Amino acid sequence: VQLQASGGGLVQAGESLRLSCATSRGIFVFNDMGWYRQAAGEQRDLVAEITRRGATSYAESVKGRFTISRDNAKNTVYLQMNSLKPEDTAVYYCRADNPFSEPTWGRGTQVTVSS
Repeated sequence: VQLQASGGGLVQAGESLRLSCATSRGIFVFNDMGWYRQAAGEQRDLVAEITRRGATSYAESVKGRFTISRDNAKNTVYLQMNSLKPEDTAVYYCRADNPFSEPTWGRGTQVTVSS
């Protein structure tokens, strides 16, 4: 598995979770990294992304609540999720992107937020 996502779980509304996506040095250095999510019966949507240089962008629905970051020493990308809402419930996926190859997806991690 090239991208190893972890950190999902069951929390109550208003609580926090931190997702982690660990990968190899080669993938981490040469790729932009992103978190996507897919709720049951829905399409997979971008949540947040961070470029190799550290520029970030977010879906409108998570701005101000979620923070994406990269740890260069650990080849890991994080998604800090605060003030979670029931509508954040989904399977969260990590993805690595570069202009020269197809994206690499990790296995998903389930996040469930109860009201």
